Amino acid sequence: MNRPRGTPGGRSRLCFDGWIAGVGTSSGTRVVVGHWQRSPFGPFSDVMVERADGERLLLAPSHRTADFVTGTYGFDVVRVVPVDVSVADDTWTVTAGPLDLRFTAGRRRPAGVLLRAVPGVLAAHPVWAALTNGPAHLLPTHVRTRGRSGARRREWYGVRDVRPIGGVSAVFEGVDLGVMAPVAPPVRFGFGSVPRKPTLTRVTTTVELGRDASRACRLDQVAGNRQR
Repeated sequence: MNRPRGTPGGRSRLCFDGWIAGVGTSSGTRVVVGHWQRSPFGPFSDVMVERADGERLLLAPSHRTADFVTGTYGFDVVRVVPVDVSVADDTWTVTAGPLDLRFTAGRRRPAGVLLRAVPGVLAAHPVWAALTNGPAHLLPTHVRTRGRSGARRREWYGVRDVRPIGGVSAVFEGVDLGVMAPVAPPVRFGFGSVPRKPTLTRVTTTVELGRDASRACRLDQVAGNRQR
C-alpha cells in the first residue's frame, strides 16, 4: 500500500491511507488535520492551519515529513513540532505545538454509507478519484479529488468514508478560536479545499512525483535504509 510504485514515464507514486478532518471556526481560522495510519514515512499526523488573515501554517512532526508536505502544498510558515492524535470512540483529540483541537465525528449519512463499501484497491486507483470528482457525484462541488500540486506532482484522493463533524473546541497559542463554523473561505494549501461543512473523510491519497523529485525520493529511501 505505502511503497513507491513506478509508472511507464519513470515517475513514482506514493500512497497514504488515513483520515482528513477539515473544520472552520468563528474566529475565521480553518484547520485541516491529516492522520495517516499508513504512509511511506510510517504512521504520522500533520496539521495545516489557515488564519483569518490568510497566513498558511504547517505543523509537521519531523523535518522529513515537513519537506515532503511543503514540496506538495504551499505554506507561509512551517513548524516542526510534536503532533499527537488520539481517538476515543467518536471523539478526536489533536495536540500540535500551539494548537489544541477536539471534535466529535457524527453519524454517517447515506453518502458515507455508500463510500464505506468501496474496496481499498479501487480507492487507490486514479479512476475512482475521477469518478468522484465534480458536482455530479458524491462530494461537494468545490471539493476536487484530483489535480496538480507543487514540484510537478499530481494527486488523487480516493474517498472511502465521510462523516460530519460536531462539537468542535479549538485553542491556538492560548487563544480560543470560537465555535464551529463552515470552512469558508476555502483553504488555499493546494489545488482544492476540504468540504465547506466540517467533515471527517477517510481517504487513500496517491501522490505522483515529478521525475526529479522521484529520483531524489528513491535516493533518500536508499540512504534511509542504510541508516537502519
